[in-house]
Formats: sequence, C-alpha cells, structure tokens
Amino acid sequence: MSSRRRFLARTATLGAGFSLPPVASTAFSQPAGALVPRRVYFVQSDYANVQLSPDGEQLAYLAPVNGVRNLFVAPAAAPQKGRQVTRVTDRDVRFSYAWAHTGRHLVFFQERDGDENWRASSVDIATGAIKALTPERGVRSWVQETSHLYPDEILVNHNERDRSYFDLYRVNVVSGASTLVYENREFAWLVTDSAFRLRLGGRYAADGSAEILERSAEGAWKPFLTVPIGDLDALNLVDFSEDGKTLYMIDTRGRDKAALVAIDMATRRSSVLAQDAEADIVRLDLDRRTRRPLAALAVKDRSRWHALDAGTRQDLERLERDTQSGEFALLDRPSGRIEPLYKLRAALDSVGLRPMEPVVIRARDGLELNSYLTLPSRGAQAAQAPLPMVLAIHGGPYWRDSWGFSGTHQFLANRGYAVLSVNFRGSTGFGKRFVTAADKEWGGRMHDDLIDAVDWAVARGIADPKRVGFLGASYGGYSALMAASPASSTSSASRTCSPSWRRSRRTGDRGSASGRIASPIRIPRPAAPSCASARRSFTSTAQRARSSSRRARGTCAWSPRSRSRWSRR
Repeated sequence: MSSRRRFLARTATLGAGFSLPPVASTAFSQPAGALVPRRVYFVQSDYANVQLSPDGEQLAYLAPVNGVRNLFVAPAAAPQKGRQVTRVTDRDVRFSYAWAHTGRHLVFFQERDGDENWRASSVDIATGAIKALTPERGVRSWVQETSHLYPDEILVNHNERDRSYFDLYRVNVVSGASTLVYENREFAWLVTDSAFRLRLGGRYAADGSAEILERSAEGAWKPFLTVPIGDLDALNLVDFSEDGKTLYMIDTRGRDKAALVAIDMATRRSSVLAQDAEADIVRLDLDRRTRRPLAALAVKDRSRWHALDAGTRQDLERLERDTQSGEFALLDRPSGRIEPLYKLRAALDSVGLRPMEPVVIRARDGLELNSYLTLPSRGAQAAQAPLPMVLAIHGGPYWRDSWGFSGTHQFLANRGYAVLSVNFRGSTGFGKRFVTAADKEWGGRMHDDLIDAVDWAVARGIADPKRVGFLGASYGGYSALMAASPASSTSSASRTCSPSWRRSRRTGDRGSASGRIASPIRIPRPAAPSCASARRSFTSTAQRARSSSRRARGTCAWSPRSRSRWSRR
C-alpha cells in the first residue's frame, strides 16, 4: 500500500517520546490521592518510534524486553501481532533506525558499554538473519541516505579510517558488502541526494562561520554558500528534491526566526516555503518516495504544523485531538479512517495525570520566557495555599523545554509539588535574538530569568518562597548550584574547567584577561577548586534530592529573599 494512502501518525499529546511493544505493560491501579510508584512515570515507554514500511504493509517499532529495547515488526492490518526481530540483551537498540527499500530489511544500531560507537547492522524481518554493515568496534556510524532507486543499498557514514572525519560508503543491506564512495578529509558534514550523488560538504572557517561547498559531477569542489556564525544554530540542509534540482534548507540568514527555504540549484534563487512569526521552523517532513515537502514544524508553546499541501492539511485536521496519553494511529487517506495502533504507556491509563499549562513569564528586562507549569491536585480547603515548588531546569543550555508528557513534572506533582520549567534566554526555537541574548550571560541574565520565574510564581500565590527547589542536569545542574549560593557571587572559571569551555562566542574567551572581565562565568561560592570537585558537589546535592523525593519528605529549599539552602520539610 503506497505511503500516500496510509499515513502513520503519533496522535497525541502528553507523549513526547515514541514507543510500543507486544510485551504487555502492567497497568497500575491508583486509588484517589495515592502516591504513584516512581517507575510508572520513568519506565521505558511500551512502544517507541513506530515506522511504516515503504510499501505500507508492515509496521516496525521499538519495545523493551526485560528492560532492554529491541526491534519488532507487525502487519499493518494486524498491529497486535508483533514479533521480535532483534535479540539484544545488554544495551538498548538505538532509538533511530531505518527501513531499507527492500521492504524486508531494517537497519539498526548498537553500542558497547556506553561508548557511543554506534555500529550498523541489518536484519531480514522474514528470516531473522543479521548482517554487520560497519566495523564491529571503535567506529561511529549513521545512515546518510536511503532511496527507492537502490532498494538493496544505503549510504552510510563512519569513521574507521580517521576518528575525526566520517567517510561515505555504499553498503548492501542484504550481503553487508561495502564500497567507499568518498574519503572525507575536510568536511564536518556531507549532503547527498536520492541518486546517491554526493552534492554538498560543510566545513568550519577560522572565524567560526560555515562554508558550504558544492561538488561537480567531475568531483571538483566550488563555493556554494557561507553561513555566518550567528546563523549556525538553526542551519539544517534537510534534503534535495527527487530530481536533485532543489535543496530544502532551514535557514535564519537575513531573518530572526528560522524559515523553510527552497533553493534552485541552477539559479541559486531561494523561496520561502514555510515560516512562523513567533518560533523557528525546526523540522520538515517529506514524502518518503517523491521527496515532496508535506509539512513544517514550529514550536512556541505547543507544536504548530504548517501544511505545505492540501492533502497534508486535511490529514492534520483529522488527527488533531487532545488525549491523556500519547498514542500512535494509522490514517487511511482514501476513507479518512483513523485506526488506533499503540499507546505509549498503558500504565498511565489509570493514573490521574496533571495538565501541563503553557505560561509566558516576563523577565526583568522585558524578554518573554515561554514556560510550562504543572500543579498538583489540591483539596478545596487548601486550593489557595502557596505550594512547595520545583524549578526543573533544562540542560544544554542551547536546548529547550516543550509541552508534552514529562515524567519529572508528573512525579513531582503527584508528590504535592508545583513544577515550573522555563525556557530562559539562550533556549532554542525562539529565534536568533533570543539565543544571542544569552551570549556572555552564563550565571548572569540567564540565571536572572530563573529567579524572575520564581518571583512570578510567588507573586501569583503559586509557590511558597520558603519552599522552592531547583533541579537540573548539565547546564541545569550548574544553575541548581548557582541557586544554592548568593546570587551575586562570581568567579572566573578559566583556570578550573575543561579547555572546551574556555573559548566560545557564547561565553567569551575565559583564557584571556579581557574575556574574564567581559564574560565572567559565575559559579557558586564557596567555589569548588576544580571541575571534578564541582561535579562531586552537585552529585551529592542531586543524591540528597533523590533521597528526599523517595521519602516524599524533603526538598531543596532556596529563596531569592533568603540564603537558606537545604532544609527538611
């Protein structure tokens, strides 16, 4: 059945992850007001990354078996008749996998001992035969291209020859035979088309900008375009059209919000296909066979799909609904019939999930911070009483929080906490100006945004200022440490942190005196003597937080009006 006739969608909403299994999930029955076991919120989802085969007849998905994620297949006409096609028992199959255009082979990835060297293999879904497609050890790989023109083959990148560069190989998914297409000695990334031609290569210039070069049929490289350093965050050379004459690209050059642009490769003229006034375009969905653009995604408070043809617009209208638990569905386009497939987490069916509400908080300098608030269920008598609150801070920091199911939000709300996640300045998806507003502001205005969010919650009677906790990892962990210290304390990190932190257009050059003056990274005092001890300090703090949450009796308490740190409530 053609991909135009049957369309797989994740309809939903509280499910931000993808998941599915023929492995039955144990439902949890929750008495009113009871504490839900933590595992219910954080266990792997039952089904993940459901994909329709190129002919529309088969479904593939990821599901846990004894806690380890494996690949399954099922007939599209009988989705509950899934069968396991990989037998991995140590570490999860990687979330990203791909159908080969044979219609009977899946390409999947595994690592060893958490080394993140993802090796590629193919599995024949009819026989279960597995073929290694890349070297077994010490090599990282990914699928560069699949095409219906070459059903038995795919293009793969891996770095066996030189760990710093990824060469391009043409690999047969049936036999495992591999042929070198291009030995890469200079490019950070490559772009190919459906005819398996190498078309573009991207590399970084000394000033931090990106140089995109075009490859001729004879193999010579010539300049194609230059992307200034300030436009690299959103840059995405998505794909070429089926005929190879048009490049689809997500681009911020000459604008604040990233737009979907089509570039005519002969004339170099560009046209905007989709844009959003309030958020970046962050994703493009293409027809798998024709490579015709179908829809572009922007995310401000919630997902906004911009349909690029009438058929896709109708599909999106049919699928738009708000359900309590994320699920996958199959849309039959001719009839308009929607067939439910799988729920991400069946155990959540009997759990009273709390709504996550998008809110906009204005920072002290007027910048709007898109944020998300989850409140616990409260009895009528206590409905107006301020709550203990946890500020859940995302990492990166060049990342973002989004609306959808959050195990952290739901777990803490079930324990009686209000939970607030803030897209502080520097968070991605809201345009270049919002990102660059964080330049040289680590521990400065970036942290002020978090304090302003706490003040907002306190002023509205949501949060008790004496019972506010900060939770995070990566940059979020750094911010949690900042919150546990006097907000005014500053210190240069140039002598204590990794060399990779010392020079950045975002943070300044902390290896120079001018950089330390213009761009201090503020760290809590008493300052840790090294990054290692700082990590130990935060680990200890995080362990206390986990221990307290297990007992449901403790919280990290900090207030902008107080210098108190941890206290038992």
